[in-house]
Amino acid sequence: MLKANGIHKSYGSLQVLKGVDLEILSSEIVSIVGSSGAGKSTLLHILGTLDHPDQGFLEMDGKKLLDLKGDALAKFRNERIGFIFQFHNLLPEFTAQENIIIPGLIGNISPEILSKKSGELAELLGISHRLDHKPSTLSGGEQQRVAVARALINSPAVVFADEPSGNLDTQNAKSLHELFFTLRKELGQAFVIVTHNEELAAMADRKVVMQDGMIL
Repeated sequence: MLKANGIHKSYGSLQVLKGVDLEILSSEIVSIVGSSGAGKSTLLHILGTLDHPDQGFLEMDGKKLLDLKGDALAKFRNERIGFIFQFHNLLPEFTAQENIIIPGLIGNISPEILSKKSGELAELLGISHRLDHKPSTLSGGEQQRVAVARALINSPAVVFADEPSGNLDTQNAKSLHELFFTLRKELGQAFVIVTHNEELAAMADRKVVMQDGMIL
């Protein structure tokens, strides 16, 4: 589904990625691990089209992603890719449900469809009773589940998660990890997860280890 070949990336004189090759299959859960500075987050951002490599090839569903620019790239990202970050970045002035549907509104999906879809996701994620609440009234675990629902609202083919449980306590982290596998079973998305959590890394279908800008 997603193929990356010969990905290089430097920031000034610092060479962060040194020719990375990686393929992600449909409905596969892949963890990416390695020490700080190994290039994990940079790779994730390039795979998710949030950053552009200096050199390399990136293809998803037969589409050459590095050829996409501007509105075409934004449209593809909105429709086919979801993101979950360590800091959930919810908009404080909006309710949980309003935060969840924002990517769908950007994608011109009707509010009626989004209302139904967000309710279904909230039920699956165990937050249906919190949809009318603002982020400030939600627990850390609830806020992260809202962020997960937001990532899934447009039914992306792949979800990229960067340290998704890094700010959660042990119980909420374990619950979130198990949730990814439930979602994969129920919805069929692939998940690519950068993590320092060894338990989560070991649960994945495949663990990718990075060191000094390369995959071991």
